[in-house]
Amino acid sequence: MTHDRPLFVAVLAAGKGTRMKSNRAKMLHTLCGVPMVNYAISAILPLRPERLLVVVGHQAEEVRAVLPPEAVPVFQERQLGTGDAVRVALEEIEAEEGTLLVVNGDGPLISERTLRELLERHRSAGVGATVLAAELPDPTGLGRVTEDAGTVRIVEEQEATPEERENQLVNLGLYAFELPLIRDALSRMERQDGEGELYLTDALEIIGRRARAVTYRLRNLEEAHLVNNRAQLAKAEEILRRRILDAHMVAGVTVRDPVSTHIEASVEIGPDTIILPGTLLRGSTKIGSDCVIGPSTDLVDTVVEDGAVVEHSVGRGARIGAGATVGPFSYLRPGTVLGRGAKVGSYCEIKNSRVGAGSKIPHLSYVGDAEIGEGVNLGAGTITANYDGRNKNRTVIEDGVFTGVNTNLIAPVTIGRGAYLGAGSVVNKDIPPGKLAVGMPARVIRDISGGERD
Repeated sequence: MTHDRPLFVAVLAAGKGTRMKSNRAKMLHTLCGVPMVNYAISAILPLRPERLLVVVGHQAEEVRAVLPPEAVPVFQERQLGTGDAVRVALEEIEAEEGTLLVVNGDGPLISERTLRELLERHRSAGVGATVLAAELPDPTGLGRVTEDAGTVRIVEEQEATPEERENQLVNLGLYAFELPLIRDALSRMERQDGEGELYLTDALEIIGRRARAVTYRLRNLEEAHLVNNRAQLAKAEEILRRRILDAHMVAGVTVRDPVSTHIEASVEIGPDTIILPGTLLRGSTKIGSDCVIGPSTDLVDTVVEDGAVVEHSVGRGARIGAGATVGPFSYLRPGTVLGRGAKVGSYCEIKNSRVGAGSKIPHLSYVGDAEIGEGVNLGAGTITANYDGRNKNRTVIEDGVFTGVNTNLIAPVTIGRGAYLGAGSVVNKDIPPGKLAVGMPARVIRDISGGERD
């Protein structure tokens, strides 16, 4: 058997996953921000198969939507067992020769290395089928595997005898088959248990009688962790989270307390950044170099440029410029862009606004739908009243503006360059550049463009 035989892959992802006790298909549950099924696919893609088929069934459209473009979904109309799922996949493969790799989508910890080793074992042995097996200290809930003279037999735990249950060698639901042999075996199998289900494990004995079947023992037992319930989901995510944190730390990121730090798989972090305890980094978040993030900070789809500090704060779809500081206890909502060296202090909320370089929103302020220039200082309690009951309106604050405490800006309004607003002002009309305005409503009382503010 040559090593250049074409490889085809079927990922089994059609089941509901009733033990998850969820309205959502098991394959859609995420681990570190990634749908479960995509972990198996990520391990498969480096093998460069001729075709990568994903058998979908329960909530098929939702599962299709999360698959990468390299994966081709095939629909199993009725979930009639693993054998039937493979039969559905084989209908999409026209080749008569080659190897079929069958992978369960609920094994998110499986690695590319293990898949390669399984295929190497299968091809070098010249057999019809190879089963990935693992000897586990606690085999509870898994099918037991016995191998004898080229035949592999798998018995499910509920059907096993007391002696068979003592066997710690278990089936992980991952197989390599020669295409002609698995096609023939499935055609010979009888549907079992009154529901017309076909079990892929039964095909092994049929193949073993014709062309031998063997096992390949898993080296890294951590990869044997399958997900069938929420407790197993949490355990798998714990392992994946540790792998992610280890990778960042090896790349030069300091994580002060890995136990309390959660970083999703898609997050990017530059070297010499420090992640403090209680921090969550999720989605497409990108952190630059020499940043300090945390403690107790939650960023989703947020960009933090080099040298910025974000403390005890929340970011959603925001961009924080180089050297900017945020927090503690501030909320940057989608569309927020902070310029270089900008400051957002404690208990502030900013939404859909641009804050220019060096501008300061020190504390207790709300800024929504605003354009703030450079070198602006907003006094404590300054707000932009952007909603008039029907529409969201914009506030423009030009460079060098200074507002006193408790200033209300009633949008739409423009505060001109270098203007000064007295404490407690309510501004509902544009203020020209270089003017001092006070009152409720605010009125211009002095031109300060050429003199001191007093």
